[in-house]
Amino acid sequence: MTAENFAFSIRSTAFNEDYCPSDNTRLTTNFANLARGETRQENLRNALRMIDNRFNALAHWDNAGAERYSIELEIISVEMSLAAAGRNDAFPLIEILKTVVVDRNTGNRIEGIVGNNFSSYVRDYDFSVVLPEHNKNRNDFGAPDGFGDLHGKLFRHFVNSDAYREHFSKAPVICLSASSSRTYRRTDNCHPILGAEYQQDALSLTDLYFRKMGLQVRFFMPPGSVAPLAFYFSGDLLNDYSNLELISTISTMEAFQKIYRPEIYNANSAAGNVYQPNLKHQDFSPTRIDYDREERSRLAVEQGRFTEEHFIKPYHAILERWSASYAL
Repeated sequence: MTAENFAFSIRSTAFNEDYCPSDNTRLTTNFANLARGETRQENLRNALRMIDNRFNALAHWDNAGAERYSIELEIISVEMSLAAAGRNDAFPLIEILKTVVVDRNTGNRIEGIVGNNFSSYVRDYDFSVVLPEHNKNRNDFGAPDGFGDLHGKLFRHFVNSDAYREHFSKAPVICLSASSSRTYRRTDNCHPILGAEYQQDALSLTDLYFRKMGLQVRFFMPPGSVAPLAFYFSGDLLNDYSNLELISTISTMEAFQKIYRPEIYNANSAAGNVYQPNLKHQDFSPTRIDYDREERSRLAVEQGRFTEEHFIKPYHAILERWSASYAL
């Protein structure tokens, strides 16, 4: 199986108050989770308002009324087709978000950053199936040899593909929560948009996983934020992207984190010089947006098993040969 046998197709869906998840969307994905239940439209409307308000607070120059900009979000769905044994099955490989900045003063639409949220069925398989099974009867928690290798190579292959280059001009930036298993220390480095930089005491399992995807990590607490965010990127985070591009990612992903991890990102006091995130922290303000964390954990296991049944097992030999021959 050569790289040419893996074909990527990209589909874009508007994420707005009318959004409904497709059948191929992971239901644990941040944006899909909001679009379910009786309050789905109110959830979506409130989340989008949070994003716009935060964007205008950060992009405050020439913006006296704090209403100059709005953010439009596109869900980028990536399917990978494997031409094998006369079959041409497509598997929903990745979903990410693309931001577009709308300048209401000029009418201009400014391309933002692609990446932001990161959704992957194969990652569900690795973290919700492979990792628990490896640690089932062990006293010392750890990852098996080669953990994340296939996922990392598939992601790199997509980012280096013609399909990616035809749609996007810059490398992706993914923004996640800081890890509750790590301690972070504030440095003297401060960026006007990204804010105060923090450094962690050691790499987390997620950091190592994303490293196999070709992404390094830095932690910044933007102005007005209460906890550092993890930015995963290749290249030069501080110089490859404009201020408005960076603000589009901060405003989008901070809003999601306030909803899903309010104990950390909607805490009533800001992180100090030494900081350890804690999901059991009680001094926080919940948002008015419904979210079921326990359901999300259960669905992650179900989606991991789905990946095992429909992707890993049927194409195991093909994926193993391709992964062994893939040069990083």
